[in-house]
Amino acid sequence: MKASQLTLTVGKRLKFSDHKPDETFGIDKEHAEQSLAEHEKRLPGLHDLLYAEHKRAVLVVLQGMDAAGKDGTVKHVMSGVNPRNCTVTSFKVPTENELAHDFLWRVHAAVPGKGMIGIFNRSHYEDVLIVRVHKQIGLSECKKRFEDINAFERMLSDSGVTILKFFLHISREEQHRRIEARLSDPTKNWKFSKDDLKERHYWKQYKEAYEDAVSHCNTKWAPWHVVPADHKWFRNYVVSGVLVRTLESFNMKYPKSQL
Repeated sequence: MKASQLTLTVGKRLKFSDHKPDETFGIDKEHAEQSLAEHEKRLPGLHDLLYAEHKRAVLVVLQGMDAAGKDGTVKHVMSGVNPRNCTVTSFKVPTENELAHDFLWRVHAAVPGKGMIGIFNRSHYEDVLIVRVHKQIGLSECKKRFEDINAFERMLSDSGVTILKFFLHISREEQHRRIEARLSDPTKNWKFSKDDLKERHYWKQYKEAYEDAVSHCNTKWAPWHVVPADHKWFRNYVVSGVLVRTLESFNMKYPKSQL
């Protein structure tokens, strides 16, 4: 499987009907888990190089429906990185102070600095998704925000931030199974929220909002990867592979000693 198979073509509109959430492209679980283990071994060294060279940063954006596996991706893919040089940010309901600024203000403050890997577990895209689905803003405001996001991401790219955006594509049936698992497993009860059930009623509206957001904000400098996420092992395999290959493409070198 080539990573390009999961990278949405710039200018092409996303249609979820064209992407199977349980697709594995002929890759079996054993192969995927072996590859993930290799990625986990390679990642710490690449992360150290990124920090030592101190020329660029990497921002990983994870989006998806509830229970798509954003937390699980962070846990399994990023387990080997140095926590000192890696940040994870989850964007919750904006505070009063955040609402007093533009919608990207709090996001910019969380962007990783040079040498760092930053992970957005949900991101600035929430401000063209939740607020749209719940009719807090209209389509015209959404389109303005799409333009703002593209300009923002272009500025980050021009400043040395490589942006890796992943939409974790899960089926409604798999989402239902995972939410049920949260209810039946005492170790997962804490993950369950009544809001999860409420939001399921907006499945169609969220799909439409995601199709618009991903399509309008899919650029050469910040393309989207649409990752089949019904199989957790395949999701982890894909995300870890893209991250490792991206870091390797930098051809990084340790700086010379100043002594």
